[in-house]
Amino acid sequence: MIQQPFGELEVGQVAVSIGRTMTETDVVNFCMLTGNWLELHSNVEHAKGSLYGQRLVQGSLVFSVINAIIPFDSSVLAAFYGCDKLRFLRPTFINDTLWAKIEIIRLKDHDENHGVVTLKLESINQRDETNMRCEFSLLIRKARLDQPGVPPAVRAARVLSKEQNK
Repeated sequence: MIQQPFGELEVGQVAVSIGRTMTETDVVNFCMLTGNWLELHSNVEHAKGSLYGQRLVQGSLVFSVINAIIPFDSSVLAAFYGCDKLRFLRPTFINDTLWAKIEIIRLKDHDENHGVVTLKLESINQRDETNMRCEFSLLIRKARLDQPGVPPAVRAARVLSKEQNK
């Protein structure tokens, strides 16, 4: 979805990710990781008496998963730049499946090597409801990296392999 260098992106481009089901394991692991054992997330009996009658997936987990399922090309993505106007519009329940929908809403030059791309990021569930929305900004390179993270010895071996297979 963010596959091109900064100069090739355009306001109005839209894309949707693959789906991701939020599981019991996700919720429990997130409770463990964050120490957030709020009973609305961790106690079935307590949650039965809550507004929604069942446990909810933590909002911060929804945000983390939704922005992570946007496919990025690591040769153009430099960094997460920020998030504004984050809102949780509806609850996310255990076993809900979510998709990330993005639309480029702003492009701003940052420096000689980077631009800031601001996306409207939405989480949409299997009931076709938007349950989270924010403005999500990324620092995007103006030129691709050449084989990011690949050590020189691996690059050399790839070149040698290509030459041998000709």
